[in-house]
Amino acid sequence: MNAGKADVAEGVNAAAYGGAGWSPRTAPLRQEIGQVWNPCGVDSEWSPLQSVLLHRPGAELEELADPDHAQMLALVDASRARQQHDALAHTYRDAGVAVQYVEPDKTPPPNQMFVADLMFMPPEGTIVGRPASTVRAGEERFVARRLAALGIPILRSVRGTGTFEGADAAWIDPQTVLLATGLRTSSEGARQVGSLLKEMEVEVVQVGLPYGAMHLMGQLRFADHDLAIAWPGRVPYGAVETLRGRGYEVLFLPSEEEAVRGFALNFVTLAPRRILMAAGNPITQAFYEKAGITCQTVEVDELLKAAGGIGCLTGILEREQGK
Repeated sequence: MNAGKADVAEGVNAAAYGGAGWSPRTAPLRQEIGQVWNPCGVDSEWSPLQSVLLHRPGAELEELADPDHAQMLALVDASRARQQHDALAHTYRDAGVAVQYVEPDKTPPPNQMFVADLMFMPPEGTIVGRPASTVRAGEERFVARRLAALGIPILRSVRGTGTFEGADAAWIDPQTVLLATGLRTSSEGARQVGSLLKEMEVEVVQVGLPYGAMHLMGQLRFADHDLAIAWPGRVPYGAVETLRGRGYEVLFLPSEEEAVRGFALNFVTLAPRRILMAAGNPITQAFYEKAGITCQTVEVDELLKAAGGIGCLTGILEREQGK
């Protein structure tokens, strides 16, 4: 019997049960990024861009017959769209940005290329969205699968009746996120996203979008830590007031025609006051340059027919943090 007791004691003292050799995991998740998990994370909209997630349009564009059925503005030439998407990816690589692809294991829904809507990236990993329309239902599956394969923590997937698209959220600063509700993000979806961000001690400023606005991304973009560009008449009043209250200069677009037809506001910030924007918007480009913004352009006019621009096409995986 004594021998049996000794065997039990030895077992309890084993490392597996907390004995000698047990190594407690005490580092928070954020400190494990780049070690246990692959590098990722965002806490601003303007710091140097390091990694993006794209989906190269494929067979899902080949047999579209009705643009409204696919929630697009016009039918898209699939071959030309792929050429322009390849040029976009090439431009990112030339700018020193790592490019990853979604790589679905079967033909996805027609709007899969708009990756920004399907995710939102805090510093500790990602929030997987839940698109608001039946046409886009399931796109998030392919993004979640790829994020997991890339070794990026999935912090939350919006669930229940909530809907959330990542283009409705933006970092004002490392402690504050602007979160919009409207056509694509419901109050319940915003509640779920906001709850997680508050767990990270991130303040959430919630605003509502006007009728006819698709996403916050289409109405407001950030060029630097103190410079934002907005679409007058569409940007939420509360968003502008919040930004001004935090030291931002907010400039308003000079050409509504270029905003509508050329998606001139739907740019991606590569680094402070350096952006990648759609070609063919000379009035807006000159306006940006006068404000001290360096503009790099790429032709995406075929892709724009699908009702999204460069910002919509680009899922941000990582930006330089702590600057």
